[in-house]
Amino acid sequence: MSLTIRLRHAALAATLLVPVASAHAQERDPDAFRFSGALATGRTVHLHNINGNIEVERSGGNQVEIRAEKRWRRGDPDDVRVVQLAGRNGDVIVCALWNDAECNEDGIRSRRNTTWNNRNDVSVHFTVRVPDGVHVTLKTVNGGVTAEGLTGTVMANTVNGSITARSTGGPVHAKTVNGSIRATMGALGSDDLRYETVNGGITLELPADANADLDLSTVNGGVSTDFPVTVQGTISRKRLRGSVGDGGRLLKASTVNGGISLKRGN
Repeated sequence: MSLTIRLRHAALAATLLVPVASAHAQERDPDAFRFSGALATGRTVHLHNINGNIEVERSGGNQVEIRAEKRWRRGDPDDVRVVQLAGRNGDVIVCALWNDAECNEDGIRSRRNTTWNNRNDVSVHFTVRVPDGVHVTLKTVNGGVTAEGLTGTVMANTVNGSITARSTGGPVHAKTVNGSIRATMGALGSDDLRYETVNGGITLELPADANADLDLSTVNGGVSTDFPVTVQGTISRKRLRGSVGDGGRLLKASTVNGGISLKRGN
């Protein structure tokens, strides 16, 4: 399936949901969901949301700490529940579920072929702290994703919101539709890296010794890089194909309305 088709599907899904209400007139649930527990290095925290932001930062200890707060203006918070599930191999899964939805490591799905209640504007705001060496998978639809100071792999996805993710380890993967992407990583890992948006720029800060094959493209914007690049094909301001270092894994970034910038880290 092409990028255009996938993004159209994501955008269509987003129209079935209400936007996150402005903070200024919101009620807040005094009984916010809380989870705390030890998690071994190499395990993953999976967070799945529909309406609301996700904020993650590094924990100084070995405990994962998750807080999920409901916010609303006219909706019914009882229609939304936050659940914690045990994942495979000791992973942690926490989901915000509207109505009859259910979830697993892969995400949220509804058991009925119905649209979301467009009168229920409840959002769920996640704040999370994770230990060193723990990976995170962060998914929402109407909301931004922020992950700061982490050391493991970051997988971040939203539709209406920007993504900012920094890992001194890495790698970082990110996709959105309406929002910018800013990713900083200390290692690229062994798998391909993909960054996609429609309305927003993409800024990637890579380690100075990065090795990757590049495929960078924009429609209304430009491509720039701090790295020396061995170029393949025609040189264009809007499209760059080539390699940095010794090449290897594919690093693909694409946007429609925005620029793409590769920054050289330490």
